[in-house]
Amino acid sequence: MFSVWSGSMSHCRLAPLGSWLEQLPTKQYYAPSTLLGLAVRSLLRHEALAISALQKLPMELFPSLFKEAFNSRHMKIITAMVAEWPFSCLPVGALMQDNDVVILQAVLDGVDMLLKQKVHLRRSKLRVLDLRKVCHVFWDVWPGLECGESSTGTLSKAKTENDLPRYALRQHLKVVTDFFLKLALDKEQAYLLQWAQQQQGPVQLCCSKMIICDAPEQVFMKVLNIFKPHYIEELYLSTYWTPRELGHFEHCFVQMRNLRKLHLARVSVYINCAVYTLEDREKCTTRFLAQISKLKCLQDLIVNDSYFSNKHIKHLFRCLKTPLESLSIKLSHIPPSTLKHLSQCRGIFQLKYLTLFSASLFNLCPTALQVLLKSVADTLQTLEIRQCCIRDSQHSALLPALSQCLQLRSVNFYDTVISMSALKDLLQSMANLSKLTDEHYPAPQECYNDQGHVLVNKFANLCLDVLNTLRVKREPKVISFATDVCRKCLQRCVFNGKTSLCRCLS
Repeated sequence: MFSVWSGSMSHCRLAPLGSWLEQLPTKQYYAPSTLLGLAVRSLLRHEALAISALQKLPMELFPSLFKEAFNSRHMKIITAMVAEWPFSCLPVGALMQDNDVVILQAVLDGVDMLLKQKVHLRRSKLRVLDLRKVCHVFWDVWPGLECGESSTGTLSKAKTENDLPRYALRQHLKVVTDFFLKLALDKEQAYLLQWAQQQQGPVQLCCSKMIICDAPEQVFMKVLNIFKPHYIEELYLSTYWTPRELGHFEHCFVQMRNLRKLHLARVSVYINCAVYTLEDREKCTTRFLAQISKLKCLQDLIVNDSYFSNKHIKHLFRCLKTPLESLSIKLSHIPPSTLKHLSQCRGIFQLKYLTLFSASLFNLCPTALQVLLKSVADTLQTLEIRQCCIRDSQHSALLPALSQCLQLRSVNFYDTVISMSALKDLLQSMANLSKLTDEHYPAPQECYNDQGHVLVNKFANLCLDVLNTLRVKREPKVISFATDVCRKCLQRCVFNGKTSLCRCLS
């Protein structure tokens, strides 16, 4: 037992260490600053010294010094560090969670300083300035001052380059960003475009993700004239354009040859009858959708658009020729002929992820859905069928096809209408799917009263009964049964072996 001296020198005695510690005042103690932290803060207090020391500064100190300069807004040091950055990528956007024109200006001034140096860019370590406001592996490898110590060892070339866009590993300095375009450019976007317009030579301007929400023609054309469309890998469209505006965007759209993900949230064409006719709108929309057949790299497609007619949807499916990996269709009404055409589409036969969201789906076309599932059975890994009415007289057509999807790992049938017997049949048909690891099912209709309110005891008992029925066939890994979302608290009641009630019922 460790002990300490206690009492006066004339009456020395040993006391247990634990009892001695208990007598200490209750005060919060903080770990002392690390040598790295002290060195970084000392440099920042002497701005001129910090800037002059950058060329001799070990590369391991750069990330921590940059983050501290960033957080304490030492603009001149930020500018100087960008010009001397010793790694291939500077993911500064991960640190810029809020729009900050002053910080952006300091960073871009550093790029200008780098370009003005009479040293060929081949000798510069910096290859990519990443302005995207997303998490980046670089700052995980170099934890910085928040963790109390720096990373030991060096950052390998492979580690720094793994998270870069695939076009970013060539000679040139890439400036990579995302754009969220609305009615007008914000201050940060306007400054970046103004700076980008002045760049020539070794600077390559790349937009990897573009979100367009009702942006007028002068806004999206200004951006796409500077940040060329062929670098865009992800596009989100929610627009209400005239045929002329959609036509001008179509010219850029067809150049997006590296586009991998396309989200058609809304593509609505506005017509003034004095200028355009209904026939003009039809031709314009059809011509725009036809360009999708030219997107050779397209992997993910999301269609969530009540403004598309059935004719447009069929035309869209005819244009899907590149094999997709993921398809999500969220429409208020999907007629049987549309699903039938989708099941014959060349672009879905390697599909891994399928989401169907439509209140009309099972009411109208269980056979069409069966054909669709059979066509993707060999590759499908994730299936979501949401907000659909599975009637007892119709759901049986789906089950044989579902049982053939042997690669399924995840299913989600939340927000569907299903009886207790139909739910048991559904689980019975999926009993042989050994790769399932994540399952989410709706609570049976018997869990609700005539007013649609959840019967708590019945909900728990019926869900346990269904779960025990499944366990006779196989032991599920992650499984849950959930009610519809409560209209008051916007939560569900969930049973996953134990019952969790929504806020209104708990």
